[in-house]
Amino acid sequence: MNAVEKILAAHCGETEVHPGMIVDVALDAVMANDATTCLAIDIFKDRIGADRIFDPAKVILIMDHYTPSSSIAAADSHNRMRAFAKDQGLHHVYDGLGVCHQLMMERHVAPGQLIIGADSHTCSYGALGALATGMGSTDVAVAWSRGRIWMKVPETIAITVTGKWPKGVFAKDLIMRIVGDLTARGATYKALYFRGPAIEALSIAERMTLANMVIEAGAKFAYIRPDEKTREYLGEMGRSDYNVVEDDEDSVFEKTLIYDVGDLQPQIAFPHSVDNVRDISAFEGTEIDEYFLGACTNGRYEDLEVAASILKGCKIAPGVRFLVTPASTEVYRRTIGSGLIEVFIDSGAMIGTPGCSACFGGSGGILGKGERLLTTANRNFRARVGSPESEIYLASPATVAASALAGHITDPRRIM
Repeated sequence: MNAVEKILAAHCGETEVHPGMIVDVALDAVMANDATTCLAIDIFKDRIGADRIFDPAKVILIMDHYTPSSSIAAADSHNRMRAFAKDQGLHHVYDGLGVCHQLMMERHVAPGQLIIGADSHTCSYGALGALATGMGSTDVAVAWSRGRIWMKVPETIAITVTGKWPKGVFAKDLIMRIVGDLTARGATYKALYFRGPAIEALSIAERMTLANMVIEAGAKFAYIRPDEKTREYLGEMGRSDYNVVEDDEDSVFEKTLIYDVGDLQPQIAFPHSVDNVRDISAFEGTEIDEYFLGACTNGRYEDLEVAASILKGCKIAPGVRFLVTPASTEVYRRTIGSGLIEVFIDSGAMIGTPGCSACFGGSGGILGKGERLLTTANRNFRARVGSPESEIYLASPATVAASALAGHITDPRRIM
């Protein structure tokens, strides 16, 4: 078995599993955010008829999509979440402290775990050698009650990445290229297993970006084998009690895809599909009204650091908006301590409360009719951030920062 299959086997009590097998697995954690928690509460109480959750230490509620409360409905949902958490005696409830996935990776995720979340980008946790996937509110409610859920063992696609990372090219560019090649349905219910020297060269932050977007190709899981960088990161986060799962020597993959980042250019995902990806040269000069740096894809300190290195001493273009939102309060604290926040403010950017912000369009940065957004988020669906007559383009932090200076899509390699 490969590591993906071995983690599933360990959580269902089987000595061996194989792709296509249906397994009933024990869960290490169940996360839900304010976008869907109230629906899960209704199902938990009314349809399942449950009374108590399986473990108050393993159910985690996070308010991030509509934080600070952006409407009366959002405020009411937050209050219901707080009441449910108090009634159930939950140990971990986070309000306005950052994006759910960033908080989970900072505070909870460890290698070898199996986690589900009420958000499709829960697959991000594969960056730390865990298996994690998003599920709907019914599945989450059942998991609250049982501490278990069923799933199918997926086929695993190995993605071997070689070459030396060129200046101005990042993990965001690679994952967009992969999604463009696979298409939005090309990895449906499969695991994407990233490996190779170019993956090993990535920081944990960059690995999180890779894992975050596998769902955009339909994948169930992302997986990156833990290494010394993983151990260092987890040590900094105060976690050391975990097991690294190794592939068997005769492990099997459905297929192997090979990429050489040495030939990779900055990428742009064009409206209105994440797999509508082309080299940046196809879009250079496209005028943009709003720029967003943040989200669970690219709101980490390292992302903000790259953008700040481009913006330092410069001003964003006249007439455009640039919103910067750290992914968590911990990231925010680091940007203040290092002076990055001053760079953004001096450039003319607006600083948002840690959370989903303009990625989801639930608490700010809404687009009007005919406006264009260049964003480090993970989705560019029509009307995701405001008007259905607006356009959303996806890019790396470097591309977003360089473009904000010019007022139009710009190759960051011209500036860096």
